[in-house]
Amino acid sequence: MEITCSRCHQTVEAESCYCPTCGLPQLMYAPDGPPGQNQPARLDEGPRDAATIDWKPALRAAVLMAVPAGLLSSAASPLDHLELLWMTLAAGWAVVLYVRSQRPAWITFGAGARIGLVTGLMAAWLSFGISGAALFVERFLLHHSSQMDAAWKAAIDLGQQLTQQWTTQIGVADAGQMQAQRIQMLSPEGHAGWQVFGLASNSLFLILFGVAGGAMGARLLARTRRPEI
Repeated sequence: MEITCSRCHQTVEAESCYCPTCGLPQLMYAPDGPPGQNQPARLDEGPRDAATIDWKPALRAAVLMAVPAGLLSSAASPLDHLELLWMTLAAGWAVVLYVRSQRPAWITFGAGARIGLVTGLMAAWLSFGISGAALFVERFLLHHSSQMDAAWKAAIDLGQQLTQQWTTQIGVADAGQMQAQRIQMLSPEGHAGWQVFGLASNSLFLILFGVAGGAMGARLLARTRRPEI
């Protein structure tokens, strides 16, 4: 037996508690009262915000996918240039794993984004920690500080040359200010500050793409479960 959703008028299976298209909870009746009187058996609220997500399986799925995403996105991974792809896929799969553990297997767009946010936070924290530890090991334990400083100096010089060419063309070149900036950035504090800024920026992008991946995962699940008309 099939019924019609009162909100979007799509077909809903009689045993389903939610409309798979818009997510509206469906009110079910059971004749438990006197004859001729139907009483509401249950009215379940769909997972529309963080308060209605079953966080125990959600956190389990988030941790399961955040660990490989964080490892692949860290500076210690040879595939870290694909970090945003790993994060998007990990968040999407975290939503899929969560939905598979739910009955009914359904999730809202917003709930998927929140699970993706948690997955992104975990992966970003792990990536930041591993990347920082890798830099520490490379500089102080493997004694590659001279190579790292030389690469940083080459990058600064290239950036200064490009900036000088651009400022000269528009007529606002200031050699004294550019030299002061170069000295500051080549200092140990400047180098460390830019490294931390780069790791923090990378973590922020991982979180944003985690949210996007979770939302996309929920959206794709809603489409695949849409009933045929």
